[in-house]
Order: sequence, then structure tokens, then C-alpha cells
Amino acid sequence: MAKRNLRYTRNIGIMAHIDAGKTTTSERILYYTGKTHKIGEVHEGGATMDWMVQEQERGITITSAATTAFWRYNGETYQINLIDTPGHVDFTVEVERSLRVLDGTIATFCAVGRVQPQSETVWRQADKYGVPKIAYVNKMDRVGADFLACVAEIKDKLGATAVPVCLPIGSEDKFQGIVDLISRKAIYYLPGEELVNYEYREIPAEMAEEVEHWRENLLEAASECDEALMEKYFEDPESLTEEEIIAALRKGTIEMTIVPACCGSSFKNKGTQFLLDAVMRYLPSPLDKGAVKGINPRTGEEISREPSADQPFCGLVFKIATDPFVGRLAFIRAYSGHLDAGSYVYNVRSGKKERVARLYQMHSNHQNPIEFVEAGDICAAVGFKDLHTGDTVCEESKPITLESMEFPDPVIGIAVEPKTQQDLDKLGIALSKLAEEDPTFTVKSDNETGQTIISGMGELHLDIIIDRLRREFGVEINQGAPQVNYKEAITKPVQHREVFKKQTGGRGKFADIIVEIGPADEGVSGLQFDNQVKGGNVPKEFVPSVQKGFEAAMANGCLAGYEVQSLKVTLLDGSFHPVDSDQLSFELAARMAFRHASPKAKPVLLEPIMSLEVVTPEEYMGEIVGDLNRRRGQIVQMDSTSTGARIIKAFVPLAEQFGYVTVLRTLSSGRATSTMSFDHYAEVPSAMAKDIVERSGYRVFEEE
Repeated sequence: MAKRNLRYTRNIGIMAHIDAGKTTTSERILYYTGKTHKIGEVHEGGATMDWMVQEQERGITITSAATTAFWRYNGETYQINLIDTPGHVDFTVEVERSLRVLDGTIATFCAVGRVQPQSETVWRQADKYGVPKIAYVNKMDRVGADFLACVAEIKDKLGATAVPVCLPIGSEDKFQGIVDLISRKAIYYLPGEELVNYEYREIPAEMAEEVEHWRENLLEAASECDEALMEKYFEDPESLTEEEIIAALRKGTIEMTIVPACCGSSFKNKGTQFLLDAVMRYLPSPLDKGAVKGINPRTGEEISREPSADQPFCGLVFKIATDPFVGRLAFIRAYSGHLDAGSYVYNVRSGKKERVARLYQMHSNHQNPIEFVEAGDICAAVGFKDLHTGDTVCEESKPITLESMEFPDPVIGIAVEPKTQQDLDKLGIALSKLAEEDPTFTVKSDNETGQTIISGMGELHLDIIIDRLRREFGVEINQGAPQVNYKEAITKPVQHREVFKKQTGGRGKFADIIVEIGPADEGVSGLQFDNQVKGGNVPKEFVPSVQKGFEAAMANGCLAGYEVQSLKVTLLDGSFHPVDSDQLSFELAARMAFRHASPKAKPVLLEPIMSLEVVTPEEYMGEIVGDLNRRRGQIVQMDSTSTGARIIKAFVPLAEQFGYVTVLRTLSSGRATSTMSFDHYAEVPSAMAKDIVERSGYRVFEEE
């Protein structure tokens, strides 16, 4: 079997703000690479990559879809593994987990809207995982389109050195094609859907000066990426060959010092082929990204794996999906080695071997069976029993743990109940499947009321979940009003002694602990536990039970039963009974210590604060700012765009934001738009906190 050359593989994603044209662009890529024979349109609900019913109805992407296509460039056939990601902030987890496993990305911008709030979010996510980018300015045919203004905004707002590699010929309804600045050729696009729908012509005379100016800019940027090229450039700029310029730009892109920028109109079939060539030219292959680093779980040492089929197999599970026909699909990015269908892999988290029943190459929601996967591939596997997002799978004899992913906590919850008794069992199964797929969606039962509470990243997120319950799983439910996911914290340290005794004939229970509980150190979430017991007053085998007891107790704070976000516990001293003390006694003592001590530690209620950005015409500014002030909003910044619209950035408590989109439409006659994402937790004002605590009806031991 001939080995595949990884130099000709590209694992790429398309990321952008909502409505910048990601899915339309990926549809054109599928069409021009010969993957589909008809162009699917988002507005007609026919896009290949938007396969979910909810995506087709709403015209938005909800779940990231993967596909594989092939493209001829410079006489070689390249394999493209493409992931189309959502733009809506509620589905940011889909972007996060896709970027974690991609080698490069196409950052798509609208030529009119330019750099929008979610563009900044996804850009930061790509920076976090070190993913090189090329910029694609789409919608050049729209009124107000301006390629160079968008490039300037990428520099200003995102701090990236965007370098145009082409210039548009005309714009708005006169957008006809592009000038390739490297080859100095004009590419004119012809009407129709032919696979080759363009021709090369001379550069328009009126553009000659502008082309030379921007070509000079391009050569300067390229020469800064390569010292040998810089010397040649200073001696004679005209002596630089196309291959040398492309190689230098590629080096700069992979090192993330520059971002090549191109433009087009995906909807009008202009610019896609040039964009595909740019992907092959500038974005890295798995070989360029080099070895993947991880930890040996048995020794704790850092180890690495080269992107080669000859290395031991290792891969990262970046997504779990439920398919009605094949069951649980695990999406895996293979970083090294070779894996056959029907063989076994080792799951480092669970410490178990699992059989890979079948392997598939994905094309949106269709699976094409394949015999094996190798380093650099993205595939889906079936047959796993216990596999979660972020798990590393590898060979048992050569284990490695790859860096997993961190996901934000859900900020909004609603109570749901099945309409009929028959739906009760179906609801439990459906919710557990959806929670497996989406790490930002959680399900829990409220112990006080017995209700099932589902939580997510926003109103749209939960809307889609409820719609999927109805359609995919056939479960009809009643839902309550949205509730904010508050958290609790304590603000001052207190010392407490808890003695737990129980005597019921025969062997009793006994534990005695002296602890200090207080706020955790800055930046620490969860339990920060410090054991300072000297002389074995609390035997070592009981200390983990104390820690476990406090961890369990943090699920319900003392004010209103909300989770305690962070806590520092220092175990100072204690005593034990040689017969009656056991692990359970110390765990129960810790739980009781928390419940008795936390009311004395000045507990406070915390609420999620959202980062809100509103784009509005000037005349509605006053009313919108006034409305935000009424919602306890804190205005952070006001800017204006080049088109005269105003941008308001503010922090607003989530509790005040339910149904905000409708209010904003009313205030601005439908002309203002807003985006909102979770930012941080902050203390609730005391009068409101008192009201929330009273409404919760939660009772804990009163302060003694």
C-alpha cells in the first residue's frame, strides 16, 4: 500500500461571525472540488453542510459538519478535510472543539459588516490553539462593500498583520473579479455555474498604480518573513520569483506573523477557486505543524508524537454525535500512527481498551465506510461504549494524554417535564444523549422540587435543544420560564470544629475535624484543599474523605442552594476513634462542617454578567443606552463604524436580558443588532440577593 504524502493534506475550518457567509463558502468549495454536483443554498434550506432540520429552517449553522474533498493545485492533488463551524455565540463550543484539532482556518468576514463581535471571539479562540489563518472577505457584491477597509479593521481590531494577496476589480454590483498581486494577472468571473467560470485578462489600466502599490506592500511583508528573500528584495525587487514570494508568505502564515487576505463573493461564485489555491499555498499541512505534545500518564513526563503513519497511534476525540442509523459517532483527529477498523484502542481517561467497530469518512451527515485512518486524518468511529469529548485514544503499550479542551459553564437554565408518563423514560435517554454530544449543555435534578433543570449557553441554545427533543426523539415537554444559573461564594475565612458522633448499638461513627474555610486564591475555581495536620491526629487514609466531603457539599451553597464556585479549605487538626472512625464518618463530618461554617463566612450570591455589543443607527442611541441603564447595564465603550453606525459595548446581568432581542427590535424599528456572550460572575446587589434567597425557599442550618 502506497503511503500518502501528508504534505498534500489540509485540515481546515471556516470560522466567522454569524451571517458572514461561512456555509455558502463551504458549499462553493464542495462544488468546485467536485464533491457536490449542485450548489446548495442556505436561504433555500438546501446547504449540504447545514443538514439539521433546525439549521435549514433558521438559515444558521448549529453543529460543526465535517467533509473531505480534493483539489488540484500545481499539478498535485490535495486532500482537504473541511469543518464548517457555527457563527452564533450560543454554539461557541462547536468552534472551540473544531479549532482544537485543525491545522489552519479560513477567517471569513463580511465586506460590509467587517470585523464583528463574534469575529473577534473566534479569532481569539484560534490564537489560543495556535491555528494559522487566512482572511477571506466575502460579499464583495453587496452595497457598501470595501475590501481594504476590512483589511484595515483586521489590523486595528484583531492586531493581525493582514496582507492583501489580491485586489477586487470593482465592488458592489460592479464587482467583476480580482487581480492576483503575485502573478500580476486579472481574473474575471463569468456568469453561470461552470466548474471553470473565470478567464485571465490584462489588469485594467485605471488599477495599474494601485496594483503596484499593494504589490510593493506584499513584497515587503514577504521579505520580512525570510532573511534570504529580504537581501534579494533590497538588491532587485523584480528578481523575486512567484515561488519565492509564496514560500515566504507561507512561512509567515504558519509562524502566525502575517495573515494573507483575499476577497470574493461566494454567493455569486466569484473568488472560491482563488481561495482554494490560497489554502494550498499558505495554510500548513500536518507535517508543517510538527509533532504533537502530550504527557505520558504512567510517568508524568512530556512526550511527543511525529505526524507519521510509522509512529504509535494517538488521536483526540473532539466531538460525540448521535446518529439515528449508526448510533454514537466519535469524531477523532488522528495525530500519529495507523488505526484499522475492527482493532482496539486504549482510552487514557477510563484506562480501558475499546474496540473500534467501524471507521467512517464523513460528508456532512453521510458516512462513507473506510478500512483505516492514518496520521493527519479526521474521521468518525463507531463502537465505543465509554468515550467523552476531549478523550485521548492511543496504543495501550505506548500511552499518551493530549491536552484536552476547556468548556465554559452554562449560564441559563429552564425546568422541563414530560407531557405524558410514556415520555418520562424517553426524556431521560434523550437528555443524556444530548448532554454527551454537547459539553456546554447540562442536565440535573433539583432535589427540593424534583424538577429536571436543563442548562445551556443562551436562549437560542435551549430553544434548539427543546426542538431536537421533539423532532429527533419524539418527546413532548412542558417548559418553565428561563432561570439564571446563579452561583455562591464566601468572602471571609472562618475556623470551625465539627465533631460527628453516632452511636446505634454495636460499632458507631466518629470523626472530629478542625478546619478553616475561606475564599479560594485568585484565579482558582473549585476546591483548594490544604492538609496541615501534624502527628497523625487525622490519619492519612481519612484526609481524602474530608476533601471529598467538602467537594460534594459545594454543590449546594448555604444561601439558596446554588453551587459554590470556589472554596479554600485548610484542615488544621482533629481526632479519631480507633474503632468507630472510618472514611464515611470523616466525609459526613466535612459536609456538616461546610453547612455549619459557611453561613458565618459572609456568603454572597453571584450572577452571570454578559458582554453585550449593540450596533445601531445614530438616531436610536439615546433610547438604547437608556434601556441598558434600566437593565443595570454598565456601558464600557462607544464607537462609530465607517458607515456611520454606532457600536455600544456594555456589561449587563443575564437576569435582565431575557427577550432583549425583541425589545431592541422595537426600540430601533428593527434596524439594530446585538450579540451577547458570557464574560464573568459578579456579586448580586444585596436587596436583589435577599429576594432571590427568599424565593428559593432554601433552608440550611441558621447562624448559631
